[in-house]
Amino acid sequence: MTGHDRSGSERSVVVRVPATSANLGPGFDTLGLALSVYDELEATLRAEPGVEVDVEGEGAASVARDESNLVVRAIAHAYAAVGRPLPGLRLRAHNVIPHGRGMGSSGAAVVSGLLAAKGLLAPEVELGDETLLRLATEMEGHPDNVAPALFGGLTIAWMDETGPQHKQLIVHRGVAPLVFVPEFTMSTSVARSLQPLHVPREDAVFNVSRSALLIAALTQSPELLMAATEDKLHQSYRAQAMPETDRLVRALRAEGFAAVVSGAGPSVLVLADGPGRRLEAARLAASVVDTPWEAHMLAVDVRGGTVRGNAGGSTFRT
Repeated sequence: MTGHDRSGSERSVVVRVPATSANLGPGFDTLGLALSVYDELEATLRAEPGVEVDVEGEGAASVARDESNLVVRAIAHAYAAVGRPLPGLRLRAHNVIPHGRGMGSSGAAVVSGLLAAKGLLAPEVELGDETLLRLATEMEGHPDNVAPALFGGLTIAWMDETGPQHKQLIVHRGVAPLVFVPEFTMSTSVARSLQPLHVPREDAVFNVSRSALLIAALTQSPELLMAATEDKLHQSYRAQAMPETDRLVRALRAEGFAAVVSGAGPSVLVLADGPGRRLEAARLAASVVDTPWEAHMLAVDVRGGTVRGNAGGSTFRT
């Protein structure tokens, strides 16, 4: 494959991928929600070997500019999966999703690279949804963030003998997400290391019941969100590593707001049952914390990751 399409111009695609919040309280490593904050990527094939990476926005000062870049590695992973060498690439990334805050920035980078590869390989090679989810999970280690980043909405993700699977669900229009993002970060690996390998049976049963209830609350009955977001498997164990997050979650829940740790943290997700309640939560948070938190009033993204561009002379979108 050359760096040009049949019309002689450089072959390029534009990718847009949403932020995500995983776990949602009780749905540890299973539930994920796509949110209306987006990273964008322009990927262009070029005749010269090697990669050229330009990054603006979040992570611009620290993101790798060579083949160790996570987006580049995801593109290379997709090309290797179909038996093709990594071509010469020019990448232009505009990052908006906060890094290290529990909003799926690494999952978004992986999905961005895979969707870029999908667009650049089309129409000669087709990367379907199952393949994209498998490749993303191989890189990310678990599918709870990459599934909503790929497909949008609320996703249930699980593993079986054939690999990662997902089910996309439509979120009730009364659910109004609010994310509080702090200045400090949290390592996902550190957060995971704080959890025990075994939990009491009653805690496991507790989370099974709340996870089932949460599906009903998010899709049909938002008034149940407070009870449905209770958790005993991970948040309390991680609290010692992010006391500010724990204090904010407790303060919000004490006033009846369905607040949870977003992913591995330290951001806090509130699943409000209406825009008015979301505003009340923002006002409360501003009055009870002594460290800066940025409140993001968001919507549920329903499209997931998209790619558009010119492939073989024809415009496509997915």
